[in-house]
Amino acid sequence: ATTIPRAIITTLIVTAALYTAVGLVAVGNVGAVRYAALTNEGAAPLEAIAQDFALPGAGLLLAIGAMTAMLGVLLNLILGLSRVLLAMGRRGDMPAATARIDAAGTTPYVAVLVMGAVIALLALIGNVKTTWSFSAFTVLIYYALTNLAALGLPPAARRFPRWVAVAGVVACLFLAFWVEPLVWGSGLALLGVGLVWHWVQWRTRR
Repeated sequence: ATTIPRAIITTLIVTAALYTAVGLVAVGNVGAVRYAALTNEGAAPLEAIAQDFALPGAGLLLAIGAMTAMLGVLLNLILGLSRVLLAMGRRGDMPAATARIDAAGTTPYVAVLVMGAVIALLALIGNVKTTWSFSAFTVLIYYALTNLAALGLPPAARRFPRWVAVAGVVACLFLAFWVEPLVWGSGLALLGVGLVWHWVQWRTRR
């Protein structure tokens, strides 16, 4: 019962330490002003900084590592979001076809194909910054809703005090709107469409 919470906390600490170390090295190498300029000029400032190191192939190695990490994130998104779509299909929030399972009874193939297509369409936008900004906004809204749902748990089922969930909601919403207005505006519009869809489905089932 305590393994997953410990694993989550450990992962957060290690990840925060790694990001902090990378940030310190990057800023220490080129300075804060140059780092900000590289960030605004392109989508891969760390690769540009790595080119300054006196290490042959440092930029290429960093690019390979970044692509490997992104492929891991992509796989996690497809598998995770397809299961969310599967659950929504079973509840009637999405078309019943999204709840179909393959013959082996292990893979929601329709949901996987749908989410794969959605992610591919986002990738085809051609602007990496817009894509990851939209992804960041939607993920933060998702976690804000998760924290909001945690507030409704009865005291006996609650693992942490209520203020932890409240802090999670506030932090997620605060960070979500640091992306470009076009991105969060589009995200809110899609959220509105989803709410209308849910309301129509609810009215239909009554």
